[in-house]
Amino acid sequence: MIKPGTPSSCQTGNESDEPFAEGRLLELATRIKVWGKELGFQQLGITDTRLGSHEKLLKQWLKRGFHGSMEYMERHGTRRSRPAELVPGTVRVISARMDYISAEAKPAAELMADSESALISRYALGRDYHKVLRNRLQKLATRIAEETGPFGYRAFVDSAPVLEKALAEKAGLGWIGKHSNLLNMRAGSWFFLGEIYTDLPLPIDTPAENHCGDCVRCLAACPTGAIVGPYQVDARKCISYLTIELKGSIPEDLRPLMGNRIFGCDDCQLVCPWNRFAKMTEETDFLPRDGLDAASLVRLFSWSEADFLERTRGSAIRRTGYTGWLRNIAVALGNVDLQQAANPEAIIEALNQRRNHPSALVREHVEWALSRHAEPGRGL
Repeated sequence: MIKPGTPSSCQTGNESDEPFAEGRLLELATRIKVWGKELGFQQLGITDTRLGSHEKLLKQWLKRGFHGSMEYMERHGTRRSRPAELVPGTVRVISARMDYISAEAKPAAELMADSESALISRYALGRDYHKVLRNRLQKLATRIAEETGPFGYRAFVDSAPVLEKALAEKAGLGWIGKHSNLLNMRAGSWFFLGEIYTDLPLPIDTPAENHCGDCVRCLAACPTGAIVGPYQVDARKCISYLTIELKGSIPEDLRPLMGNRIFGCDDCQLVCPWNRFAKMTEETDFLPRDGLDAASLVRLFSWSEADFLERTRGSAIRRTGYTGWLRNIAVALGNVDLQQAANPEAIIEALNQRRNHPSALVREHVEWALSRHAEPGRGL
């Protein structure tokens, strides 16, 4: 049984004077990866906590104001890039990934071609990934404790100041691509990440190498030009930020560029060549719910707040809130080509029904949408 407090020689990855302890740690690391796969993760890796180069990049990103209204990105200071400041005693991070793309979901390309349909980011079509992964990570930690006895740890799934992609890259799960998502040569980028911070001095894995090469398809595909350069994303222009993180008014110059994307955006992933290797998920929790993979904008816009709360129960979509949901759909309705729409009258009627909505934010975006359809060549 491995106990906490193993000599520091094992923590550094140097040759140890206690080969038995080091051998047992190697054995434990191997078992952890097996247990992780048994729990539904496709891959696990282990890394140390040194993130100096990524901390420098984060500071530069914040200095340029690319985080927009996400003040929490700045508030936590170096705890995001120094794991031991967030969880004292942390010497290793176990990083795990789980595939989520579903073969059952209507292809995004078909939805893009139909401006009356709602396009929701693929990750949000099923159950909230935070709950799924956190539960599995907790089970993994419990299994480790059965082997080692009590040990120090905390599990995270996009729920604390954690540089998850940097840690996953160092743990060998993939590399951070030019669109800022993690890429894996055998699995593309359609997967979630989760971490266990631990005081167990486990042997570390080899960091992944970058294989983006000269490809810039993701930069060219971004609808709003949010990828301002390789590995540089200005969140203030990103549709995922605009539809989820931003709580106020969406800048008018960006609204026409959003098309029918009402929650998140996957364009940079859809064009990435590495995603031809993506594996379809076998996790039933990630399968589409409530027909959200093929819903019309008018239908979703008609939901009452009670409908929204009921039909997004256990879903990541709850993050945008009901007001944000209506705001986003109003923009998408304003982008519908009425000349090509199957039922253009329904679009106008749906917008008119929300003109007196209690929220000034919703009213503003509804009026914008109606004004769009009043423009020459866009109306009925």
